[in-house]
Amino acid sequence: MSYRIARLRRRCRPLLGQLALPQPFAIETLCAHLSAHRRRPLHLHPLPLQAAASGACGLWIATDTDDHIFYEQRTARSHQEHIVLHEIGHMLFNHHATADAGPPGGLLADLSPRLVRRILARTNYSTRQEQEAEMLATLIRTGEAGAGHGQPSDPYGKLRAALGVSTDHEL
Repeated sequence: MSYRIARLRRRCRPLLGQLALPQPFAIETLCAHLSAHRRRPLHLHPLPLQAAASGACGLWIATDTDDHIFYEQRTARSHQEHIVLHEIGHMLFNHHATADAGPPGGLLADLSPRLVRRILARTNYSTRQEQEAEMLATLIRTGEAGAGHGQPSDPYGKLRAALGVSTDHEL
């Protein structure tokens, strides 16, 4: 493992320690846990098609009272879950939008700037924030966050956890 990746994993470890992954893994259960931990509702929404057309596949919006995560709706469920986990990574790291980041395709033109505190829409993974969010999403998905928290012991359970397979049918 390269030094850069090892450093990135070390930055993720404190956040991973705060998570108790549901077993079996379910994105909805994880979101409910995070909502209770953060003491604010967390809502999942399909990303509007105009935002997806502009290149975004995920978006986290934090208002004064709630968190909203938008995910690409025209992709496989496992990819949708990874997008949600990536946006959860931004949320847990408390990443803020950079000067060049903003809502894609005029998505939020009708919302008050005071309403939206943080808007994170990503189309590439070259920044530190993107790499942190992606690594955290990957570590959560592979079950590393839940080490010692009831990880599956059978080979099929481990394979399902590694592949992100769940028995749920919709986000």
